[in-house]
Amino acid sequence: MDIKHIDHIGIAVKSLEKASTFYTHILGHTIMRTETVEDQKATVSFLLFGDTKIELLEATHPEGPIAKFIDARGEGIHHIAFRVANLEKSLEELKQKGVRLIDQTPRIGAGGAKIAFIHPKESHGVLTELCEH
Repeated sequence: MDIKHIDHIGIAVKSLEKASTFYTHILGHTIMRTETVEDQKATVSFLLFGDTKIELLEATHPEGPIAKFIDARGEGIHHIAFRVANLEKSLEELKQKGVRLIDQTPRIGAGGAKIAFIHPKESHGVLTELCEH
C-alpha cells in the first residue's frame, strides 16, 4: 500500500475550548481551522506540528462516535490517520488481504478529504483512518 506519511492523530475531547488552550497557550501552536463534520457528529480543530496535524474532536451529538468513545474510554487518542496516494486502490488491497473495514468505500471527512476507517480489531486496538487529499 502506498502510504505517504502520518497525516494526523485524532484526539477525542469533551471541550474544544478547554483542549485547545493546552495546544495554543501552553505549547504555542495555532489552530489552522475548525469545522463541523456532520457525518461524524463532531466539530474538529486542526493544529500543525511539522508535517503532522493534531485533530481535536468534540462531539456535537450524544449518539455520535466521539461521544460514545469518550463515554467508553474517556478523552484521549481516538485514531491515527495515514495519507495514501489512492484511497480506492488501498481499500481494494486491504479487502484482498481479508482486512476488516469499517468503510467499504470512501466518504468525505474534514477538509473535504476522502477517508475510510480500518476496524480497530485489525490494528491491535487502534482505530486507523486512511485519507486522500
